[in-house]
Amino acid sequence: MRIVRRAGGDFPKRKYAIVERLIARGHSGRAACRVAGLHRATFYRRRKPSLSTRILRRTVVADEIGKIHLRSRGTYGRRRIQAALLSECDMVVNHKLIHSIMSELQLSGLPRQKGRKPNLLGVQTSSDLVNRVFTADRPNRLWCSDITEHPARDGKVYCCAILDCFSKRIVGRSFSTIPDTALVNNAVNMAVRERAKFHGAILHADHGVQFTSWSFGENLRQHDLIPSLGTVGDCFDNAAIEAFWGRMQTELLDTRKWATSLELTAAMADWIDNFYNTERRHSYLGHLSPDEYETLWHTIQPES
Repeated sequence: MRIVRRAGGDFPKRKYAIVERLIARGHSGRAACRVAGLHRATFYRRRKPSLSTRILRRTVVADEIGKIHLRSRGTYGRRRIQAALLSECDMVVNHKLIHSIMSELQLSGLPRQKGRKPNLLGVQTSSDLVNRVFTADRPNRLWCSDITEHPARDGKVYCCAILDCFSKRIVGRSFSTIPDTALVNNAVNMAVRERAKFHGAILHADHGVQFTSWSFGENLRQHDLIPSLGTVGDCFDNAAIEAFWGRMQTELLDTRKWATSLELTAAMADWIDNFYNTERRHSYLGHLSPDEYETLWHTIQPES
């Protein structure tokens, strides 16, 4: 039996190994190939791995996706790009591959997808005494409180308001450039001074650090108010006061730019005291203002 060797002497695999060792010891690729009897082009072709079909296809698809997204003026998402690949390029591409390539290229359609919010409907905390029922049969039964902020040119102004759910009247408000516990305590103290027979009222708020602080809780206990807290990160659990912020944002805060925090504070106080409580008509109240609604209620059914 005769062993047939390849032309050029030794077996190719051994030649590749010899060349690799010589290069590792500091010899040039040209000299190593000449010593081993291996053609340089053959060695470097083997040394450089060829692209797989999968990588080539992904590259082609990525190139087409970039072109389609650019032609769409950055508006096409995964579904439209998938349809365009089929109709324009006759390419059937899985939606997972399109999503992967778009993520890699940082492409997205319009409107951009928002992060999914947790479904907090029916998820209650042990201290939620309202359960999204923001109604009351008389004044000073249920109060809601929250903090909002708005910028001026020289800084932000923070406002804490307390709303009576019976008449939607703002019974207490305070302003500050710092969102600390004193801000919410000042609003509570104003509500206590302004209202009569408030003892035993429920004051509902969110889980902000100001409303969960020891100082705020102690202030409520001293005034015989009952604290209530909604679920974490859920605006619907404090919808009554959130609706009030929306009205103030639209009707006052967004109407102009505010030069100073003092000017902004004065405008917010004026809007609450001299327009919202006294003149602004509420469809919920039969197109009466909060003050008119409470006056009418006291006239028809005086508090005992």
